[in-house]
Amino acid sequence: MSQVQAVKQVRCRVKDRGEGEFPAGTPFRDVLRELAPDLLDRIVALRVSGQVTDIHHTVPETSDVVEIEPLLPGDPDALDVMRHSAAHLLARAVMRLYPGAKLAFGPTIENGFYYDFDLPTQLSVEDFARIEEEMRRLAAKGETFDRLEMPTAEALELCKQLDQPYKVEHITEELSKFPKLSFYRYGEFLDLCRGPHVPDASRIGPFKLLNVAGAYWKGDASRKMLQRVYGTAWFTEDELHRYLQRLEEAKKRDHRVLGKQLKLFTISPEVGSGLVLWMPKGATVRGVLESFIKEELVRRGYQPVYTPHIGKRDLYERSGHLATYADKMYAPIQIEDEVYFLKPMNCPHHIHIYKAEPHSYRDLPVRLAEFGTVYRYEQSGELTGLLRVRGFTQDDAHLFCTPDQVEEEFRSTVELVLFVCKSLGLHDYRVRVGLRDPESAKYVGEREQWDQAEAAIERVVREMGLDYWCARGEAAFYGPKVDFLVRDCLGREWQLGTVQLDYNLPERFDLEYIGPDNRPHRPVMIHRAPFGSMERLMGILIEHYAGAFPLWLAPVQVRVLPISEKVATYAREVHARLVQEGFRAEVDLGAEKIGHKIRDAQLEKIPYMVIVGKREAEAGLVSLRERTQGDLGTMTLDELIRRLKDEVERREVRLPELVHAGLGDTSARHEY
Repeated sequence: MSQVQAVKQVRCRVKDRGEGEFPAGTPFRDVLRELAPDLLDRIVALRVSGQVTDIHHTVPETSDVVEIEPLLPGDPDALDVMRHSAAHLLARAVMRLYPGAKLAFGPTIENGFYYDFDLPTQLSVEDFARIEEEMRRLAAKGETFDRLEMPTAEALELCKQLDQPYKVEHITEELSKFPKLSFYRYGEFLDLCRGPHVPDASRIGPFKLLNVAGAYWKGDASRKMLQRVYGTAWFTEDELHRYLQRLEEAKKRDHRVLGKQLKLFTISPEVGSGLVLWMPKGATVRGVLESFIKEELVRRGYQPVYTPHIGKRDLYERSGHLATYADKMYAPIQIEDEVYFLKPMNCPHHIHIYKAEPHSYRDLPVRLAEFGTVYRYEQSGELTGLLRVRGFTQDDAHLFCTPDQVEEEFRSTVELVLFVCKSLGLHDYRVRVGLRDPESAKYVGEREQWDQAEAAIERVVREMGLDYWCARGEAAFYGPKVDFLVRDCLGREWQLGTVQLDYNLPERFDLEYIGPDNRPHRPVMIHRAPFGSMERLMGILIEHYAGAFPLWLAPVQVRVLPISEKVATYAREVHARLVQEGFRAEVDLGAEKIGHKIRDAQLEKIPYMVIVGKREAEAGLVSLRERTQGDLGTMTLDELIRRLKDEVERREVRLPELVHAGLGDTSARHEY
């Protein structure tokens, strides 16, 4: 005679409220109703034993105490959950308004969410008002989000019944290994989803649909193009309003618009998409940046090298790039009986410079630096001005050192990245330590070497007092790394400097140095690029500065403006002296009135205007005007030169006072 097994009692503790025992399988909603009833109407989501979940989940069967932390409006994780529910609200509204809509994915991203649809009609921003109205109408009903779990085979059949072919394909291709799958029901809307979600739609805050774009199913250009609708949602109207203001400011700062307006760069379809043509002013800024870092590298013991733009197939097979990076490499080039590729990386070339001569331990570290141009395949829909291109130049360097020099050299390269960020006015950054994912097959080399390299990196950043976090799966295929994620003055986050530690390529290329024991030993490599790429850095800086480069970087630092033709000779003398002193100066001898000349200089975002009239010419003086502060008074030319040289030497950066809005990262969350 069978006996019914007793349900295990599990101790649950709600933060700052109390604890009690509940049967495993009890919905967290019921736990909260007993232990924290005053919070039940405000809770957006939960953090249970460190994991974000929702009140629809149930108490697990465990011997440990289940720690429950209610997440209320204002918590970043709660905001993320709320936005995911807003994506489901969008999908429900679209399915009501456009019968026959097929659903793909609807994850959250930084500052918002999107949903991909296969629709019988093409959407435009003009359709958003109608969709938003339906979303508001549905949200006002306050219907609940209910979680359902079922065996995977049943989930597949259900998606077939719902006539959702993308969900069917996704289950078949990627989810069939799971024994169970979950759905969330919201009114008549039912969607395959792992959650979490808000308790009901009344918890979804103010939202706004932003744009619609094409997106291939699963990012595969060989599959169907879907329509991706982007939106944002916040807990308060004020937060939404401030975010939309930041979006408008970001549009004004778009480097593609400013690049054309300020004549910095152009991209011609006849030359090729994703291939940047630097115009004189943009080339000047880029040249100043290159000179700045080159001078610093000389002080730090680096040696300059140059390498070709192509390399033989064997080179990239040996380095591992063909095996792990082939999807980013261009088609091979046949030259007589040999196969070449456009180089995707500079490191194999620098390795052969190191191999060209024997090295003693007394020679190490060897530091080789190059502004090397590389080529990566990007789909046309992914190209974005300077930020995503097909050919770009890295401020690349590779250090070859002994194992006992690793930490000192790694620390020095990290210090260089910090110095660069400070000099460019990029003071807000996060440090990510990229580690390998043990479950992934993309990484090369022995586990012991990886463990050694990862431990060394963490030791360095910890001893430097850097605030960092570790990210599994973010390592390069040959070694762990440290990435600097910087926020610009609008709060958008960009990856710039990177430093990578590599025990593997020296093995692959059989690199050696002769040690104090007169025997060959294996060096260790450090890959580093403080700027990242010149193209991406320029795009970021254009938007960070809104095109108004600081004096030391500005393509034109000073423009001399004579009030009339009568003082043209004196204006030329002032201009000549400024050029002689090393400034990038111009003189405007046009017939326009001085107000027009000032306006032109301000539109071109020139840092300083030197105005000369009859009084200044007679006294040998100049009147100085700054592009935002206006009139700074009269002074001698020597005083002006000292003032400007001091500002250049200090690399002073003035930025607008803006509250961070976080407009950058578009990595998806809450996908199945």
